[in-house]
Amino acid sequence: MTDPFMDHDAEGTGDTRVGPAVPTYEEAESRPRPPAEQPVPDDRAGTGAGPVVDPARFAERPSSRYGPRRLHARRAKRRRRLRTVVAVALALTMGPVAGAYVWADTQLRRDVDLAAHGGRPPEGRGINYLIVGSDSRDGLSTDEVRNLHVGGGGGRRTDSMILLHTGAHGTSMVSLPRDSWVTIPRHTDPDTGKTPPPTHDKLNASFSYGGPDLLVRTIEYNTGLRIDHYVEIGFAGFVGIVNAVGGVPMCLDHAVKDEKSGADFGRGCHLLDGTQALAFVRQRHQEAQGDLGRTRNQQKFLAALAHRAARPRTLLDPTEIIPALHAGLGSLIVDKGMSLHVLATMFRAVQGVSAGRGAQMNVPVSGVGITTPKGSVVKWDARKSVRLFDALRNDRPVPGPSGS
Repeated sequence: MTDPFMDHDAEGTGDTRVGPAVPTYEEAESRPRPPAEQPVPDDRAGTGAGPVVDPARFAERPSSRYGPRRLHARRAKRRRRLRTVVAVALALTMGPVAGAYVWADTQLRRDVDLAAHGGRPPEGRGINYLIVGSDSRDGLSTDEVRNLHVGGGGGRRTDSMILLHTGAHGTSMVSLPRDSWVTIPRHTDPDTGKTPPPTHDKLNASFSYGGPDLLVRTIEYNTGLRIDHYVEIGFAGFVGIVNAVGGVPMCLDHAVKDEKSGADFGRGCHLLDGTQALAFVRQRHQEAQGDLGRTRNQQKFLAALAHRAARPRTLLDPTEIIPALHAGLGSLIVDKGMSLHVLATMFRAVQGVSAGRGAQMNVPVSGVGITTPKGSVVKWDARKSVRLFDALRNDRPVPGPSGS
């Protein structure tokens, strides 16, 4: 019986081979080649037999068992090797950076529970961050307190407050002067245990009475905005971050000299180190509008700092990013829902403002230096401030300086 898997020759020679007939080397060489496979004769001798073969199409090295090795194959192999080298280099670079970010995320001090209190405003559109600079001296030695001109005051108070809104229309940075005359909602005094009714006072007094929790509640109560994330940094962390990124460039259109803060800068551009930067953002006695002028300086500096920290050199170099992260984490306090990714997103938004993709402003005011039982205060413009906060809550373009 004939085996269908056996190949029998037509003349019955008994030559059997498994599967399709496989020709010997001599048989393969004797068969005519297809037109596309036939070699092109060499006409360098002038015989007229055909065109000359271009040697550039073939490698200089001997042919392989599968035929001549073409030049483009060697180039493709070199490209693959180059891609491999680049991939390894990126892995070696990004590995330490990724490790630094994972470590940094575990070091965030998530002390503020924004969901601990009821009666909060409903969620609006976009995201609202509250960025607070506190006068905490934690981490500073006696000599550093003296050199930084920050005095010896105890406790922890707010030195600056910026409301940062991100949404469909870019980023808006709104400074809230610390002497703003606001209503502090009903709360329990941690020292006395008493629960005073809502009362008028300076905005930074809410921080003194009840820390970040009461500050957030007070801002939500007076603006109608829900705060989604909270970020606070003290003096030591501020100085450390500025030094870790190699200083922050700042250009001034007039000279600044303030004995209380230690600021002493001529007109022009400067690369401020941590000590100089702290003096710059704290000085207000040389500003024509006092605290309002200082808040504008703080916004300008924060945008410049975010831009400096977001340089590829800083983000991709472990020798720079790790010290920068370590310097800020010591005094950085955030809410319980904060992650390093969200924090980085916030700083990118601040950086966008410095690149012109956003608005910087103070909350509209109707009076500065108004005398009250609590001292000199700043009063918000009722109509314009309501329009501003309503625009932020609904993620609409913010009104211009005129409030229109």
